[in-house]
This record gives sequence, structure tokens and C-alpha cells, in this order.
Amino acid sequence: MAGISIIIVTWNGLHHLKTFLPSVTSTSYKDFEIILADNASTDETKKWVNKFYPEVNIVTFDDNYGYCGGNNRAVKAASKEILLFLNNDVEVTPNWLNELGAAFENDKNLGAAQPKILDYSRKDYFEYAGAAGGLIDGWGYTFCRGRIFDTVEDDHGQYEEQTNIFWASGAALAIRKNLFEELGGFDEDFEFHMEEVDLCWRIQRAGFDIAYIPKSQIYHLGGGSLAMGSPRKVYYNFRNNLFMLWKNFPTRYLFTKLPVRFVLDIVAAWKALISGNPKEFLAIAKAHLHFVAQLKKMHQKRKENPLPRPSQLAGQYNFMLIWNYFIKGKRNLNELPINES
Repeated sequence: MAGISIIIVTWNGLHHLKTFLPSVTSTSYKDFEIILADNASTDETKKWVNKFYPEVNIVTFDDNYGYCGGNNRAVKAASKEILLFLNNDVEVTPNWLNELGAAFENDKNLGAAQPKILDYSRKDYFEYAGAAGGLIDGWGYTFCRGRIFDTVEDDHGQYEEQTNIFWASGAALAIRKNLFEELGGFDEDFEFHMEEVDLCWRIQRAGFDIAYIPKSQIYHLGGGSLAMGSPRKVYYNFRNNLFMLWKNFPTRYLFTKLPVRFVLDIVAAWKALISGNPKEFLAIAKAHLHFVAQLKKMHQKRKENPLPRPSQLAGQYNFMLIWNYFIKGKRNLNELPINES
């Protein structure tokens, strides 16, 4: 049985820990540990956890290193072969680790995996950040089985098969520790958002699979770090998507598909402005400016990573998602041309 180190990053999230940590500590799996990565909280997180859950190993940092930095630093305290990065606003079911652990034990080529992620507030619906496994289109737009843009499906048993996906959600991302370390962990220049997609892209480029494990089930509150639709969230999504594409796209795509993506982002920015949302317009403009400012650094990372860059990986499709969604009105996965790629 594969041992699992659950790593939970928190920063002044005691209100979430009081609600969600009890379910994590009640996990029935035989070989696991919980590591709380505290990004210099000032809300008595450490005192409360030590009092009520002394079995939790608290690693305290001197600053707020965010999701990427906090997780990267906490890995040093992990003693198990599988790392599981879990958000602090997730309720888990008692047996949630059983199928995840078995999947890694039975398939040595499995590099990473995620459970079925349902909405904590609407438990019969998938949750936005991960749902039933992440996919990506030919221009770098990410979506999920069970969620395309703002359209979220209810769970009626349509995604009950274990399957390979393109990316696993950072809300509950399991990965082999040695692989995580070999790939250099999360890219801390991302700070928030898309960092798990970038990591999963590198996992597949290294020749490993990423799987959705439906018999493992959790409930995610979501929006704990950055509120949905906030200008800051928009900024990170647009900037980090460009970071990710520059690092991982095949070379020919940098000169064919990436320019198209720039134009589409400009259209999105002007649409926001015309719709009366100047803050979103400015967030997208800022994202592009900062991408250009750090392009030299991203290109150096690209050059330093010798892994192959195939144009087709599991969960990667050639169609344009925004055309199908906004123009053709295709709102669910079964309506998309996924079998034509």
C-alpha cells in the first residue's frame, strides 16, 4: 500500500480548518500523514491545530509563500512516497484515499491523479476547480469533464470510469514524490492558478500518465484564496496561461497558435470593457504586459527543460473551445468534437 503525505497550505485560514480539517483527520486509510504548511498565519492557526489535532505536523514559514511556494517547501517534511496537495477548504469522505492509493500501487506509470471533486455547497454538482478531471484545447484553454467555462454539470453518474486526463486539480492533486522533485515542483513564478496544469503538462512530457479516480470523492468549497471573477484572479489566469504555453507548447505553436491566442485575449479584454467591466480589461492588459516583461525568464526555463513537447497528449484536443462554447453554443462535454482530434 502506497503511503500518502497530505499537504495542506494555509494562510490565516483557521475558519476553514475548523470546518474541514476534522474530515481529513478522520480518513480511514492505513498509511498517511498530514502536514500543515503554515504561511506565517497570524490567526492562531498553530495554537488551535496543536490543541485539537496534535497528530498534524505543522511546518511554519517566515512569510506567505502562496500555494506554490508553501507546497514546495512543505515537501521536505513529507515522509511518504505519494504527495497529496489538498486545499484547506475541502471536505473528504472517510475512504477517499483508498482508491487513490490503490491506483498508484497498481500502475507504476501513473504519475499523478485527482479524485472526483464535487461542490461543497451543492453536493450533487461538480465543483468548478477540477470536477471530473482537467482537459485542454489546442489554444491552451483549460476546461474539465463536468465543467466548461461557467457551465457546471450536476453529477448523475456520467463520469464514473477511471480515465486518463490532461491535468489534475490543485485542490486535491496526488503525485509521486520522486517525480515531483525530479520535475522541480510547482513553478513559483505562477504564484496562484495554472501551476498545476503546468506541472501536469511536464508530467506527461516526462512520459507519465495522469488519472481521474471517480471512486475517490471530495467536496470543495472553492474561492478561498481568490474570489471567482475578481480582477486579481483574472490577471493570474491570463498571465499564467501564457507562462504555461510558452514553457510547454511545441516550437511551431509559438509562431502559429500563440499569436492567435494573443488576439483572442485582446478580444476578451475589449469585450469586458464594452460590457462595463474596466477592472477586468485592465487585469488582462496587465497580465500581457507582465508576461512580456518576464518572457526572457520563461524562455530560459523552456530552454533548460529537455523533455519532449509532443503536440498531442492525453486530454489534449485540437478544436477551439471558445468557438464551440460561445459561437456554436456547445455547453457540455458530450457536445464537443473530442473524438475528432
